[in-house]
Amino acid sequence: MKARIAEVFASVQGEGLYLGEKQIFVRFFDCNLSCTYCDTKLDRFTEYEPKELFEEIKLYRDKYHSISFTGGEPLLYTNFLKEILKLTSGGGYKHYLETNGTLFSELKQLIDRIDIIAMDLKFPSSTGMGNLWQLHRKFLKIAARKEVFLKAIICQATYEDDLKEALAIIKEISPASVLVLQPNSYENQSVLHEKLLNFKEIAIQQGVTTCIIPQIHKIMGLR
Repeated sequence: MKARIAEVFASVQGEGLYLGEKQIFVRFFDCNLSCTYCDTKLDRFTEYEPKELFEEIKLYRDKYHSISFTGGEPLLYTNFLKEILKLTSGGGYKHYLETNGTLFSELKQLIDRIDIIAMDLKFPSSTGMGNLWQLHRKFLKIAARKEVFLKAIICQATYEDDLKEALAIIKEISPASVLVLQPNSYENQSVLHEKLLNFKEIAIQQGVTTCIIPQIHKIMGLR
């Protein structure tokens, strides 16, 4: 059993609610989506067996908050994750899953070993793709069994109606979860500023805890 891994490295989390936490990152190569704003352009990988990956993870001997399984989309490798999570659980590691929030059947098989889920909400007007709301709804119902926060990329083209649909899903399924609005790093940040503030105010009015957090690792020049 092997998985295609683009890179394994140690850094600090640059997005979301765990901003600044030291993590070991395991970046999986493939993704089932193709968002227009995607900032992860992967062109190479190494194939690992679970034990091989575990041995590499153990090389990082500093104190880390967790292992971030990111991508690409980690849940494309469900069987591989089952095995590596057994090994890392035995090693006392905490598991942090970064996911596009669409592969709910795969998450269901792994949820018991996941500690924290950073779940994307893919707004159709932001991604340039179709409607994924029903997939997100099913995914969040499973993710809500653990600690989960949600992240949405906001672009100049993002519709307010998409935000309102996302807020309705959060309020229905996981009302205590925080929504992170993340400005598209490829667009003019000053232009996005007013839209982000407006979206945050709408979310607050709807009773959903919301914050605006850019990609700090890019601003600081970190991986």
